Amino acid sequence: MKFDTNTYKITDSGKIGTVALILGVVFLAISVLGFMQDSAHFYSNYLTAYIFWLSVALGGMFITMLHHITNATWSTVIRRITENMAATMPVFVLLFIPIVFGLHEMYHWSHAEVMDPNSPSYDALIHEKQGYLNETFFFIRAFFYLAVWTIFSFLLRKKSVEQDSTGADYKLAYKKLAAPGLILFALTTTFASFDWMMSLDAHWFSTIFGVYFFSGIFLSGLTFLFVFLMYLRSQNVLGDVVTVEHYQDIGKFIFAFIIFWSYMAGSQYFLIWYANLPEENYWFLYRWGNSWEIVSMVLIYGHFVFPFLALITRAAKRNLKFMVFISLWIFAMRFVDFYWIIMPTGLNEDGSRVVFDFTMYDIAPIIGIGGIFFWFFWKQLTANAIIPVKDPSLNESMKFQNT
Repeated sequence: MKFDTNTYKITDSGKIGTVALILGVVFLAISVLGFMQDSAHFYSNYLTAYIFWLSVALGGMFITMLHHITNATWSTVIRRITENMAATMPVFVLLFIPIVFGLHEMYHWSHAEVMDPNSPSYDALIHEKQGYLNETFFFIRAFFYLAVWTIFSFLLRKKSVEQDSTGADYKLAYKKLAAPGLILFALTTTFASFDWMMSLDAHWFSTIFGVYFFSGIFLSGLTFLFVFLMYLRSQNVLGDVVTVEHYQDIGKFIFAFIIFWSYMAGSQYFLIWYANLPEENYWFLYRWGNSWEIVSMVLIYGHFVFPFLALITRAAKRNLKFMVFISLWIFAMRFVDFYWIIMPTGLNEDGSRVVFDFTMYDIAPIIGIGGIFFWFFWKQLTANAIIPVKDPSLNESMKFQNT
């Protein structure tokens, strides 16, 4: 990798993008082998991987819009990274195609006989939700979500790159994008979580599920951002621009949203558990059997207890090597969270619940989609300066100090 410290452009991007693309293609091919053995399990794994990496892109979009709407200056130096995380959205439009083909494998409500009162498989409860849970409306909503995310990510990046040439102050223009963007972001991510995850088990519902999903999105984006910035630092890129002060602020956000995610997860659990309604609490019971209790405990202690204790001090947030480890740990826990939500809802051919059995076919889609995501992200990032070189607040951001 070669970096020009005058233009802040990566002039030779090296082989990392090519390696990511090759890994992506190879592991998606391995996933296809899994499809030939067990198509239902493949689609659940693919959905898990898809939503995991999508949450990274959405996290980048939220961080970018939050930066603009709050007039933040400290985060100017990292803004171009988050813009390009969000700019990978066209990849997710294409990668949604397998989910279209797997609709009947994953979503019980999509079966026609479930809605037919004369069928032995008729489900009266799901039939009552037919106005919302039907294939046509599902695809219309999915198209809307992906279109909104793609359009806003494109416009935010386009305006930012344009500023590198004009040097104009685009604060108001950014706000005009970010203000409606945040409203649409909240609505689309909430309903996408209902459609793509909660409706996997159409009998179950949770009014807090959208906020729970959002809290995880932000964590996914923050931890990916931290690790990637540290990778650039290891390559002598932005080492004097993104300082320990910026890393500490990212660490503060990670710590805060570990608590927020845990509060949402705990609230959802306790509200359902003490109400003790059969139509609600069975969702957690399925995750406390067939070996899923192991994953449940990993999520409690790995996603909350350990990172909470690890990040509670100021010194921890300023220890960069330690923060890389914690960020990678939380990033892995984000996958565990989505895996725990999606996989136990699957059914075997005999109608029994899927047991916890983690194999290569569970790993392959994660590496496959991740490789494609990173290849496109890297291609976008290296096409222009990796910081907004003519942003009026750049110098102030570079001199940022924590109080």
